[in-house]
Amino acid sequence: MPPRTVVIGVDSSTQSTKAAVTDAETGELLAVGRAPHVVTGDGGARETDPEVWWRALCDAVAGGLKESGLSASAVTGIAVAGQQHGLVALDRSGRPLRPALLWNDTRSAPQAAALVAELGGPEAWTARTGTVPVASMTATKWRWLRENDPASAEATAAVRLPHDFLTERLSGVAATDPGDASGTCWYSTDTGAYDPELLDRLGLDLSMLPEVAATGGTRIGSLTEAAAEALGLPAGIAVAAGTGDNMSAAVGLGLGGAGLLDHPVLSLGTSGTVFAASRTRPASTALSGFAAADGTYLPLACTLNCTLAVDRVATLLGLHRDDATPGGEAVLLPYLDGERTPDLPTSSGLLTGLRHDTTPQQLLGAAYEGAAYTVLRALDELLRACGLDPADPEVAGRPLRLIGGGAQGRTWVETVRRLSGRPLIVPGSGELVALGAAALAASAAGGGDPVAVAARWNAASDDAELPPVERDTETWERVGSVLDRASEPLLGG
Repeated sequence: MPPRTVVIGVDSSTQSTKAAVTDAETGELLAVGRAPHVVTGDGGARETDPEVWWRALCDAVAGGLKESGLSASAVTGIAVAGQQHGLVALDRSGRPLRPALLWNDTRSAPQAAALVAELGGPEAWTARTGTVPVASMTATKWRWLRENDPASAEATAAVRLPHDFLTERLSGVAATDPGDASGTCWYSTDTGAYDPELLDRLGLDLSMLPEVAATGGTRIGSLTEAAAEALGLPAGIAVAAGTGDNMSAAVGLGLGGAGLLDHPVLSLGTSGTVFAASRTRPASTALSGFAAADGTYLPLACTLNCTLAVDRVATLLGLHRDDATPGGEAVLLPYLDGERTPDLPTSSGLLTGLRHDTTPQQLLGAAYEGAAYTVLRALDELLRACGLDPADPEVAGRPLRLIGGGAQGRTWVETVRRLSGRPLIVPGSGELVALGAAALAASAAGGGDPVAVAARWNAASDDAELPPVERDTETWERVGSVLDRASEPLLGG
């Protein structure tokens, strides 16, 4: 029997790093190492020192390898999937000049509005980059840095996304992939390259950016001696280009050109996202028209307030997160960190519809409903962006794949089921971002198309399939009415 070979998929998220030690042939998850991150900032600020990510990556890889009981010599490749959009400014020696501005840092909302106006409106941006700038996007953060921390901007020799920074530490090669690059708003999904006019408008030189590999599974280099020593892995193993966390989750699900196309996914994490892999280039101002990691497209809508916001409401009420009941007449929009979809960066939470008999459990249920509604209402637009008719019975009957930490929570699952009226599939693996990164690592190590690799791994997975329930249109319409009427006067729209 030949010796087992493994690959390591790294999920570097907002709150932590996970390193999944994965059998390269079967996709069996052998062990997961974990290490926390530190996020700082108040008001609209959200920052992390990129060196925290590197130390967490080293600790998570060491922990995962130890838990697996395997020799480091069994590892043949590694790939990183990272939180999207964050701005990492490096000096000439490749060291961070300041903490990274994270995707959920909303201070650049004025810069986003200015950039949209300068190019001629949302449609102009969608035509060029596939995405309209909001405060989450990297281009707006670079503009903010130039205006608010000009000394750091002037000293910046290189600009990286979070996963780019870590990949470069592993390989010594400055590389990214089309998926994560498409979240910057200076990469064109129309041409498949950086947009020189937009770079000039932003004051960015092309030499400051990493090369864009063909796919997230492209081998861009080998693990350096220094990185090998830090991680306890063999020098010379394959390092993939890697990708953004949402793109990696799509790979982990087997979504893409060599797998499922135009099948929607709802991710419940710090953010809430709805996305699908498609061959149709998205052109909707209501969505982020990203590229996928494998050469297809990944239209996506993202909200800022999901599981953490609802957990905060539970804490304020002194309840466990699963103590919730349906909200009744109460509506709670838990926009505790501003909001990205809809674009309300200065908003705060809003509660209305209280009665004498409203219970704390109903208030918590209303928070679930508000968060779930906000991301689910983008689903029809997502399907249209894939060239589908949401009213077509075949399209309406396609199951919604539910992933992320919230997918493991009973109340989240039942709230999504009730408000969507769709059948749900809850994948057996709870580490889809890391699993997708492992498939990218396997691809870089010679395993073929990463989506095909993940689809093969998923063939024996233990997914839970839940039939649809009657849609709760009363709650749907009540929450939607409050959001539509409150946006301008009460939510800072």
